[in-house]
Amino acid sequence: QLQLVESGGGLVQPGGSLRLSCAASGFTLDAYAIGWFRQAPGKEREGVSCISRSGGWTNYADSVKGRFTISRDNAKNTVYLQMNSLKPEDTAVYYCAAVSRTYCSLYMNYKYDYWGQGTQVTVSS
Repeated sequence: QLQLVESGGGLVQPGGSLRLSCAASGFTLDAYAIGWFRQAPGKEREGVSCISRSGGWTNYADSVKGRFTISRDNAKNTVYLQMNSLKPEDTAVYYCAAVSRTYCSLYMNYKYDYWGQGTQVTVSS
């Protein structure tokens, strides 16, 4: 019905790059702000980045600022997370989430409407 599907994860060496995609089906993403989150083994879920409905406002966790870039292409019903200069500590399952609001938050208790099932990112030599 209403789904978010992440893709683009995999194994990459430190310093490498990956681009994650979050594609929607059953609804159009242009009505939603989108967030990216990650969860590493033994750690709490962490907000990574989010983008406003229009794409004109973005937010990043301090740990990824300057390395990651969030963007959206509403014509393709897809949101992207470009990850550069990857570090081993970036290893986690990455999830995208959609909320029917203009803006979004990385606060852990902020309520999103839809979640994907995640894609594994492993940064290792």
